[in-house]
Amino acid sequence: MTGFRFDLFATDGAARLGRVHTAHGPVDTPAFMPVGTAATVKAMMPESVAATGAQVLLGNTYHLMLRPGAERVARLGGLHEFMNWPGPILTDSGGFQVMSLAKLRKITEQGVTFQSHIDGSRHELTPERSMDIQRLLDADITMAFDECTPFPATPEQAAQSMRLSMRWARRSRDAFAEREGYALFGIVQGGIYPDLRAESVAALVATGFDGYAVGGLAVGEGQEAMFAVLDATTPLLPADRPRYLMGVGRPSDIVGAVLRGIDMFDCVMPTRSGRTAQAFTRRGTVNIRNARHQDDPRPLDEACSCPACRNYSRAYLHHLVRSEEILGPMLLTWHNIQYYQDIMRGLRAAIAEGRTARFAEAALAAEALGDIDPL
Repeated sequence: MTGFRFDLFATDGAARLGRVHTAHGPVDTPAFMPVGTAATVKAMMPESVAATGAQVLLGNTYHLMLRPGAERVARLGGLHEFMNWPGPILTDSGGFQVMSLAKLRKITEQGVTFQSHIDGSRHELTPERSMDIQRLLDADITMAFDECTPFPATPEQAAQSMRLSMRWARRSRDAFAEREGYALFGIVQGGIYPDLRAESVAALVATGFDGYAVGGLAVGEGQEAMFAVLDATTPLLPADRPRYLMGVGRPSDIVGAVLRGIDMFDCVMPTRSGRTAQAFTRRGTVNIRNARHQDDPRPLDEACSCPACRNYSRAYLHHLVRSEEILGPMLLTWHNIQYYQDIMRGLRAAIAEGRTARFAEAALAAEALGDIDPL
């Protein structure tokens, strides 16, 4: 077992090439974490996810505490053994899901009481309980418990929410069980207001965390506002710790955030898009359900190495989707995760070679094409 640390190998402007070391192995950054909310990346086997080059997965405290239960997962050997993923796992603290999914929630200084969206049962989630759940799950990277500030929010609402999260961050730090190779990340809040983001960073750095996440973005503010927040926030974060932008996003969001110094990402976009017939390719986003693909013998993406592109035509994928065969979402999900991992590999190579801006320009141009790839 190795101690947790972050090695910074190279920079190109604000973009950073590095490696995060955890108890269950390394993560090369910039990195994209496929989302395995309920101990599974939907429509994928763990071996298939690993085959795309993914090194770390994300699980979720809220969902796993409700079903199957953190104590049960611990009795069964922890999340790595339970879901057959030997590599690193980061767990979200549950704060966002409590706000977005739970019913009849009540927020106090102590924490949040809420009703399960699954069966209506009552629960309480506090910083201390969140830390305990993530320990039971055996997460390599634990996230501090926070309140996800709603959008839009007035400066007063954002300040109140952020300061509560900072008090909870301190309690999370105090409750976190230190183990070699395991880490706790703090979460910067403050809405779209640079002064509140700066206040949040200062509070978290004073508390001291192994890494720092930027939360409360990709909630409706738009890409321009998100990038403005990153421009104001990322330079304030310690250079010797990993930086994680939570819940982001489209490839253009990720590329733009890497240019602003972010190291780690997660998002349901590639898996959710795969289940709804959307595929990301180097020649634009494809809706494989469209009739224009029904006679197309070409692969989704000639440069992609995933099974969907190696072994099947657009016409066959179109048939699967229109026939509602489960293989369709499986292949499209695999492709999308592969595409995201290929982008991260490309970014890492570009940073090492000092050509990140050129790589970003090409990646953004591909996304801008949309589903207009000529037959």
